Amino acid sequence: CGLSLDPLPMQGPELGIQADDIEAPEVEQEPKQEVLENKNVVVQRVHIDGLGRTKEDLLTYEIAEVFRANNLIDVMRKSHEARQKLLRLGIFRKVEVNIDTSRGEDALPNGLDVTFEVTELRRMTGSYNTMVGNNEGSMVLGLRLPNVFGRAEKLTFQFSYGTKETSYGLSFFKPQPGHFERNVSFNMYKVTGQFPWSSLRETDRGVSAELSFPMWKTNQTLKWEGVWRELGCLGQNASFAIRNESGHSLKSSLSHAMVVDTRNSSILPRKGGLLKIHQELAGYTGGDARFLKEDFEIQLNKTLYWDSVLSASLWGGLLLPFGDAPTCIADRFYLGGPTSIRGFSMYSMGPQSDGDYLGGEAYWAGGLHLYTPLPFRPGRGGFGDLFRTHFFLNAGNLCNLHYGEGPQAHLKKLAECIRWSYGLGIVLRLGNIARLELNYCIPMGVQSGDRICDGIQFGAGIRFL
Repeated sequence: CGLSLDPLPMQGPELGIQADDIEAPEVEQEPKQEVLENKNVVVQRVHIDGLGRTKEDLLTYEIAEVFRANNLIDVMRKSHEARQKLLRLGIFRKVEVNIDTSRGEDALPNGLDVTFEVTELRRMTGSYNTMVGNNEGSMVLGLRLPNVFGRAEKLTFQFSYGTKETSYGLSFFKPQPGHFERNVSFNMYKVTGQFPWSSLRETDRGVSAELSFPMWKTNQTLKWEGVWRELGCLGQNASFAIRNESGHSLKSSLSHAMVVDTRNSSILPRKGGLLKIHQELAGYTGGDARFLKEDFEIQLNKTLYWDSVLSASLWGGLLLPFGDAPTCIADRFYLGGPTSIRGFSMYSMGPQSDGDYLGGEAYWAGGLHLYTPLPFRPGRGGFGDLFRTHFFLNAGNLCNLHYGEGPQAHLKKLAECIRWSYGLGIVLRLGNIARLELNYCIPMGVQSGDRICDGIQFGAGIRFL
């Protein structure tokens, strides 16, 4: 006899107990289940059918746990987990599992054979999709060569054309066999972006190398990046400060990122938390940009009564230049807009010159949010569950610091002239891709030179305060 282990179907009406099934002798199924769980079995062989260019030694790590199963239920569970690991490699289009009794001269009475039937992806695949960034959209064309050398390597070329940014790049990705979370990647890219709030145009041409690995409950990333940056003015009306920033610069930096993410969703979480810490050190491996940059992000989410969610967020960052040279406008922090301090225009607060915003060397931003179901719950259990009512309170500040003054003076300056806002609106979750917000905002604490968006404000993106 043989068993086929397919993906579990979603629950639906046809899966429930019907009226005709009530009299089914469930008393007989309990001992059957008990026999299956208690009967000792031995997985004698694991076959993988359908391999072409994939190396077998790569898959040995992914299916090793199947041999450790000691009853039929355990065999089915571990085989399903192995199937998920095989699909995670990104080299198979389809994976099916068959469990059968062992056959042959050396077959044991309680022996089982497990067969994975795989279908490899084509040597070259293409893709076309749209992507939503922080209040901007783009069209993305991709060309991918999966499993280049037979051990889950991936070579990808991607072209992106957006409302404010155009880019193309080539990347190579290689995981460690048996530990997919440990991987290295190499990238070459060119990115051209327009930043109308600063009357600035920036073109980056760079290369980078990344090493990612888990450590305890965290995900760690080490990165080296070398980038040639070309800054220019968007128009003739650019301020003198922007014209002074124009020109070429070379940045070579080492960075480290640590992420702890226990949220159930990154787009609109209902529970869990996020801690993200990032450090970047530039100038010690070459280039003319010399600085130390630190920033962090904290988010906590708690489910309350009546299907409502309370969320609190805190961001912060500090840019410390080395030597007498000032920091570059491309390295500074920016704040304001529908994805951070709502009620203000996009990145339009803090230091500015003749209407062009120059960014700051230190900032903080905090947010308190209450998400509730729509009034009267229209579309409950379906499309209506994608919408949430949103009440928010945001606050923050962005400034430049004089580093000879000491920490107390820095904290005092960050606490002065705090911008804040409050309001309410509607949030739409677009799967696990992005989210849209339509809010009525009331900005407060507005300082001279800030641009505000008093009233209705629309936001689209992935990362929100």
